[in-house]
Amino acid sequence: MTDTLERETATAGRTGRTGRSGRAADRSAARVTRRRRRSLSGNDNLVGYLFVAPQVLGIVAFVLLPLVLIFYYSFHEWNVLANTFRFVGTENVERLFSDPKVAPVLGATGIFSVGLVIGNLSIALLLAVMLNRKARAITLFRTLFFSPVVVSLVAWTIVWGFLLQNDGGINGLLQLVGVEGPNWLREGPTAMLSVIVVQVFKNVGLNMILFLSALQGVPKEITEAAAIDGAGPFRTFGRITLPLISPMILLTTIITIVGSLQVFAQIAVLTQGGPGISTTVLVYYLFQQAFEFHRFGYGSTLALVLFVIVLILTVVQWQLRKRWVHYEN
Repeated sequence: MTDTLERETATAGRTGRTGRSGRAADRSAARVTRRRRRSLSGNDNLVGYLFVAPQVLGIVAFVLLPLVLIFYYSFHEWNVLANTFRFVGTENVERLFSDPKVAPVLGATGIFSVGLVIGNLSIALLLAVMLNRKARAITLFRTLFFSPVVVSLVAWTIVWGFLLQNDGGINGLLQLVGVEGPNWLREGPTAMLSVIVVQVFKNVGLNMILFLSALQGVPKEITEAAAIDGAGPFRTFGRITLPLISPMILLTTIITIVGSLQVFAQIAVLTQGGPGISTTVLVYYLFQQAFEFHRFGYGSTLALVLFVIVLILTVVQWQLRKRWVHYEN
């Protein structure tokens, strides 16, 4: 009996020791697993950081740092030729409000932006609707309308400059039908109209492609059901197609407005801001003040004005999207 109890006690002891060592091994394995998971997670995070690092560095170097420097320079007077750099406080802001050219420049900027946005988006949407079908040579037409987008901006503008001269190609065509064309680039109303038309035809293909991709994403079942219910093509387009492509309309509107406020090359090549200052938009006036008159401090102040205008317009559009963009409510 005693021997039996001793054997049972020894067996229980060995079992207890085995259970404790097993639990310790399980805990050790769990710790190793957690360390491995943390190591893999850290490696994944490192790879992700490496992938986004070029973009982050680009934003810091070409967006955030220039904004900080422009804000800093706006409180200084900096003339490179005279080698002067001194703190002037709010003198540049006071000059901004007393500059008689600022109001006409902002007016010209507004006219150009409104004309470009309306013309570009309306023509792009019309072309996208016309080209959103299966027809012979439809790819050729899409390519032709998109081709100006990939053409050099300066080359495109120079060619149009020759066409719009007083004795250029456009007036030559008008003379064939007995019409005396104006001096397109040297008369106030026609100069602004000419710059708007040149820019519209340059970039309308990009918005056309974006609208075309949105139209091809509209489910055909919905439009076919509307046709069966008796809705005409115009009502179907207004009540079904437009709401479904409204997110793309928002995107193209923001892109076009921001681009219209940054136009420079067309003005510099075609009109140099003239006649007078009728086509002097804000970016070109900023360029004149900073790089022609060497008022880098005042030019930085104008750049801040441009940044604030773009920011306000973008925020307003983003807030208003809830009222008309489908699926945003």
